[in-house]
Amino acid sequence: MTDQDRRRFLASLAASGIAAIGVGCGWDGGKRFAPKLMSWSRVNDWVSARLFSGSRLAREYPIARRTQGAEFPAYFVSDNMPTLADPGAWRLQVGGLVRKPAVLTLDRLQSLPRLSYTVKHHCVEGWTAIATWAGVPFRVVAEMVEPLPAARYVKFTSFDAGYSNGWDLPSALHPQTILAYAYNDRPLMPDHGAPLRLYSPTKLGYKNTKYLLGVEFTDTRPGGYWEDQGYPWYGGL
Repeated sequence: MTDQDRRRFLASLAASGIAAIGVGCGWDGGKRFAPKLMSWSRVNDWVSARLFSGSRLAREYPIARRTQGAEFPAYFVSDNMPTLADPGAWRLQVGGLVRKPAVLTLDRLQSLPRLSYTVKHHCVEGWTAIATWAGVPFRVVAEMVEPLPAARYVKFTSFDAGYSNGWDLPSALHPQTILAYAYNDRPLMPDHGAPLRLYSPTKLGYKNTKYLLGVEFTDTRPGGYWEDQGYPWYGGL
């Protein structure tokens, strides 16, 4: 079996697992199906980890291919769309197992190296959409705070009703993982996670934490809002 054939085989396994849980964000399978969901979650994590490559980039698209704004769904778990009473007071807390913890303003983040790309967004529910995202590569922030050797994971927290995600460090340091502050050439708006969100085209949508508040480097694998309900922890594409 060639490497390409192996990748296709593993991808088909992952797709089967995602289909098993992707009935809709918010469905945990109930008591009858929850154990099966957790089993598929473990299968997906195993497969996704073996598909991951720190040098493999997601495909980029022409701007003309972008999905119309109204056709790009926006999700949040709070009762109402999360917004900040005082956007100017927002700060990103970056800490945990690092040598130089940081508190970053939006202006500071926007002064750092910028990456922009037009990519396809994949939702676990099965739909896709193309959009342009721009922000600071996560690896730039990581280099700034200097993670300790013990750091193996990153926990991302938000002000969306306690929504959070856990990532493995190699995925967080992928060249296309960014802290996004712009969407389709405009500042990020509340429907897509303002003022800052995590974004990577190599992950399923629910892994891309919106309304970002904190970044914590850790040696313990963090859970996540949907992951704790049976969705794959790795969530890779």
